[in-house]
Amino acid sequence: MNPNLSSLLKWSIENTDASQADPTAPKSTTQLNQEMLAALMGGPSDADRMNDAMSAILSPEVDLENKMIAFDNFEQLVENIDNANNLEVLKLWMPLVGLLGSEEADLRMMAAWCVGTAVQNNVKAQERLHALGAIPTLVKMAVEDSDATARKKAIYALSSAVRNYQPSIDVAVDSLEGEHKVEPPVDAENMEAIDEIIRKMREASAKKA
Repeated sequence: MNPNLSSLLKWSIENTDASQADPTAPKSTTQLNQEMLAALMGGPSDADRMNDAMSAILSPEVDLENKMIAFDNFEQLVENIDNANNLEVLKLWMPLVGLLGSEEADLRMMAAWCVGTAVQNNVKAQERLHALGAIPTLVKMAVEDSDATARKKAIYALSSAVRNYQPSIDVAVDSLEGEHKVEPPVDAENMEAIDEIIRKMREASAKKA
C-alpha cells in the first residue's frame, strides 16, 4: 500500500468519533500533510511535481517558454523546506546545480533562484550544496555572468548559502578575487560582514548592467 494512504488510514482511525470519545484510546499523533492529501485526492504528490518539472526543464523537446513555466513551479515547490530537503532524496540536486552552467541565461537565472530558495535557512540543503562544490560556481556566476538577472539571482543564492554555514562562507571568501577580495576568515554568523560582501557584489553587478 502507498505509505501516504497508510498514514491517511491511520489518521482517519485516530480521529473517528469512537476514538475521540474513548478516553483509553491513544491520542492522535498522525498529522495530515500535502502528500497524504494528494494520495486521498488521487493527484500527484509534490515529489511527483518536482520530478516532472525537472524532466521538462531538461528535455530537449520542451521549448524555453515551457521550461521557464516548469522552473517557476519548481521554485515554488522548494519554498517548502520538506520539498527542499527532498531534493537529495529525489536526486535533483545534481541536475539543478548543473543548470547553473546552462547556455541559456534564463535557465541559469532560474537555477540560481531555486538554489537560493532551497538553501535559505536550511542547513541540510546548505550542506548538500557545499558538498556538490557549487559555491565557487555561484561566486563566478555572481561576478562574471553576462546576464544581469542571472548575476542577481546568483548573488541571492550565495547570500542564502553562506549565512550561518561556515564551510560555505570559507569557500566563498577563498573564491573571491580582485575588487571583491576580502581577508579571511569571515564568521558565518557575522551578518554585517556578509551583508557588506553581498552589497559590494550587488553594486559591482549593477555597474555592468
